[in-house]
Amino acid sequence: MAETGVVEPAAVDARDGAVEIVGRTPWQITRSRLARDKGTLVALGAAIFFIVLALIAPVLTHFGVIDPYSSNTELLGGLGSLPKGPLGGVSAEHWMGVEPGTGRDIMSRVIAGLTVSLVVATLAVLVSVLLGTTIGIISGTAGGRVDWFFSRVIDFVLSFPQTLMLIALSTIVIDLLQAALGTDRTPASMVFMILVMGFFGWPYFARIIRGQVLSLKEREFIEAARSLGASPRRIYFKELLPHLWAPILVYTTLIMPQNIATEAALGFLGVGIQAPTPSFGSILNDSVHYATSDPAYFIFPGVTLFLVVLSFNLLGDGLRDALDPKADRQ
Repeated sequence: MAETGVVEPAAVDARDGAVEIVGRTPWQITRSRLARDKGTLVALGAAIFFIVLALIAPVLTHFGVIDPYSSNTELLGGLGSLPKGPLGGVSAEHWMGVEPGTGRDIMSRVIAGLTVSLVVATLAVLVSVLLGTTIGIISGTAGGRVDWFFSRVIDFVLSFPQTLMLIALSTIVIDLLQAALGTDRTPASMVFMILVMGFFGWPYFARIIRGQVLSLKEREFIEAARSLGASPRRIYFKELLPHLWAPILVYTTLIMPQNIATEAALGFLGVGIQAPTPSFGSILNDSVHYATSDPAYFIFPGVTLFLVVLSFNLLGDGLRDALDPKADRQ
């Protein structure tokens, strides 16, 4: 039986019939658990599908496969009116129908909005991971006044309500970013959301990493590195960081859907990406005005957003169970 408590497959020695216990690496154990978890595999496939779709959406737009901006007024009952046909104009050319009032293809706008949401959410998570991991390792390893200082900084940042700060700072900061970057409002809005969500997300990473470091820094391999004269930098990034990839990976997949939902909520409130650039929030904000007259306009984007968030949530839960050394092995 290995240290993890898993009964490993036995290999029979052909010469004397002796049974040899074959150990497995943590990655092999994790992979075998994931292979048995069909729900997590489905969630992984869905997450990969949405990521690939978001990555190729600009290419599809460039070659005219999808068109999120062109109006198709001939598909409407009249200028500014509802789409012709059932389910908001669903047809072989427009699988999710067309927008009331403009006739723009809803599916094309949903796919383009998926790109915006995943870019913002992913880069915000990256900012949080870099800040949180670095500060968590330094705080947990140094201890003393350094640990006390970073702990108070974490408490200070967590005391600010993220959504309210995003709304309150949006106009001023986005205008400053527009002037500094020399771009229009959409890139400035994306940079703003990435920076603010990343800044308010790092304390959660830092607390998790700090707790892991506190349990690792007294281990024998850390003491051996110190006795050999290893520098703090080597201890941080060569000795500790390789043992922290599991909690980092799990928490990344858990915070991704939160950032996607936050971006959609800000767009819905009019703080995030503005029209005509498509995003989940702006699409849902427009669709609520037609909730009774054209419910398909609200249902299709809403269900897509639900599936995106659900796939990442289930993936995060599955990875957490697969990487947990105390999880049920049976």
